[in-house]
Amino acid sequence: MTLFEQQLNKARNSTGFIAALDQSGGSTPKALGLYGISENQYSGEEEMFATVHTMRTRIMTNPAFTGDQILGAILFENTMDRTVEGMPTSQYLWERKQVLPFLKIDKGLADEKDGVQVMKSMPELDVLLEKANQNGIFGTKMRSVIKFANEAGINSIVEQQFEIGKRICASGLVPIIEPEVDINSAEKEQSEHFLRSQLIKHLDLLSKDQQIILKLTLPETNNFYQQCIAHPNVVRVVALSGGYDREMANQKLSENNGMIASFSRALTEGLNAHQTEAEFTALLGSTINEIVAASAT
Repeated sequence: MTLFEQQLNKARNSTGFIAALDQSGGSTPKALGLYGISENQYSGEEEMFATVHTMRTRIMTNPAFTGDQILGAILFENTMDRTVEGMPTSQYLWERKQVLPFLKIDKGLADEKDGVQVMKSMPELDVLLEKANQNGIFGTKMRSVIKFANEAGINSIVEQQFEIGKRICASGLVPIIEPEVDINSAEKEQSEHFLRSQLIKHLDLLSKDQQIILKLTLPETNNFYQQCIAHPNVVRVVALSGGYDREMANQKLSENNGMIASFSRALTEGLNAHQTEAEFTALLGSTINEIVAASAT
């Protein structure tokens, strides 16, 4: 079995969940603030990224963070470019922890049009995918946002995601396709109906070797995405927390059989820079156990 086949088998069949550690420049100050580090404690972008890398390193090196429960970790490019305990981050994740490394590749969201925000253009995508391969990355992640049940807008999001997803597959990586439905949308349920229809349509057009992961908002109707979970081209369907607190996210996840978590805020909720290592480990460990349990239904 090749390394890729071994990793793909883990992605498809192992228990656990994917940790989203990919806050980018825009969301990093908020993430650090929740971690107990205010903006006046660092100066400029480089210090900010170094500070958040210290936070992420504390999580990744913690004894509670292992491949037995953490299926994969999504990294921001700046995190991939750094080291953990003297090793490149992605190499550390796989070789020391048996955690699959994923890379966030989108460059943010375009302005809202037709009730959605598609991804900004990615003119340097091929260069980034080559860099990802050189760093031993297993897969990628890219996010769009749906705010209203506008069929044309939702169609454009799914079309863009799958078009780029095919390029990622061709580069030898597994794309996480993330068309997030805003949890605060008044048209969330109708948006999910349009989205599921488009997802199935595009999944049915994939060739056998084009394997993808779907990252979806926890739906209004339990088990709404079973057809996607069962699709032969889908390695896994993972759920984003989307702004729900951890208790609510875990509750909703447990009601959707076959979906596993890919949480960011719900994973780091309550972690604080000023906690002792014992306090930090205890909270991270209990959090991971709760998310794993919710992912096991």
